[in-house]
Amino acid sequence: MKDNDLKKFQKMRLAGNLASKTLDMITGYIKPGITTEKIDQICYEFIKDNGGYSAPLYYRGFKKSLCTSLNHVVCHGIPSERILDDGDILNIDITAIVEDYHGDTSRMFCVGNVSVKAKNLINATYEAMMNAIKILKPGVRLGDIGYEIQSYVEKKGFSVVRDFCGHGVSNVFHEPPNILHYGKKNNGLEIKPGMTFTIEPMVNAGKYDVKVLNDGWTAVTKDKSLSAQFEHTIGITDNGYEIFTESDKGYNKPPYNN
Repeated sequence: MKDNDLKKFQKMRLAGNLASKTLDMITGYIKPGITTEKIDQICYEFIKDNGGYSAPLYYRGFKKSLCTSLNHVVCHGIPSERILDDGDILNIDITAIVEDYHGDTSRMFCVGNVSVKAKNLINATYEAMMNAIKILKPGVRLGDIGYEIQSYVEKKGFSVVRDFCGHGVSNVFHEPPNILHYGKKNNGLEIKPGMTFTIEPMVNAGKYDVKVLNDGWTAVTKDKSLSAQFEHTIGITDNGYEIFTESDKGYNKPPYNN
């Protein structure tokens, strides 16, 4: 990699680590009775106290510091006075800025006792993301990423959301290229050393169709089926990849031991 890429990677590690540490920290709070607003407040303070800033806050008018997407919310759920109930599934999406660079990551959480179907959906979403990450190296094409995710998810009987995608990320929150979570092998842009982007599949238990609510942000499944998402920020090295947002505690997918 070039010298400027090495410097970028150093800063991406800092931002990614703070984002993942924030999710590690909030894990113990995810229980029936807490509001998504309280989750937002706790995470905002943690990021600020650790030298970062929450990228979503005021981004294009968004008024919270993270996204909380519950049950049939696909993405961009807005924290509110909604209380978590036993059986809910929740995605928390964090983006921390450190020294102008972004670390963008999300995880699913199970609130109390959730259904077997919900657990299967969460597991399939995580495994699909990791399958795509594991093939990453220079020369792989973006369509290969989408193919890995789509083929795995559909074999499990679920569907991949088309309306939202991963994206390039560095000292800019969202930049090219778009990382589609469906696709065909050997299609699309060839990835190269120094590239940094997110992989963040959104997977529905029912059909992949979504709609955005009147608030202009909250995306939900049209058929009201459950939806799950995981996200990592990745850097492409000379011969593989680096995950900037891995959990220091090994919190990969629920259940988390805390």
